[in-house]
Amino acid sequence: MHAMHYEITLPADYDMGIIRTRVATRGSALDAFPGLALKAYCVRERGVDGSPVNQYAPFYLWRTVEGMNSFLWGPGFRGLSADFGRPTVQHWAGLAFERGTAEAPAEATKRTWRLPADADPVEEIDRALAELARLKDDPALHCTALAIDPRSWELVHFSLWSAAPDAGVRFRVPHVSRPELDDLSEGRHW
Repeated sequence: MHAMHYEITLPADYDMGIIRTRVATRGSALDAFPGLALKAYCVRERGVDGSPVNQYAPFYLWRTVEGMNSFLWGPGFRGLSADFGRPTVQHWAGLAFERGTAEAPAEATKRTWRLPADADPVEEIDRALAELARLKDDPALHCTALAIDPRSWELVHFSLWSAAPDAGVRFRVPHVSRPELDDLSEGRHW
């Protein structure tokens, strides 16, 4: 599994209806994309859920590198870059994935943090994995993933919810593409 995220921050007075329409009319384009486990069409709106910004910020869980590369070097990402400028794409290697029981995710949370330089990475990751496992029983959880960028030792914890807790950066999720989500293995990915 590979996690990928980019954030397109928009002007404070931007009509976010444009983004909602974009997702409604184009979101299904990845509903059968090979190699994609999940794409959450994440949106933050200034003044909603404590967000200081307007932002379109899709989050992906890729089952295969080939799928991720097909997207990045294909017409979908080219079109997005033509419309908004090429965003910086964050990428993390997958550590674990868990499914919840909520059927219809409508919100998401994302939390990132760097491992302290003097910390044992294995111990830090074990703590993060334990937190992931605890979330599994929350009835509002659809799914949750943990990944790491070993270049900067940054962890990302991303979760989809029917109703998100007030933790981390919160997003509304008007659409989720999940063509190969059922093929993504649960638990640790090593």
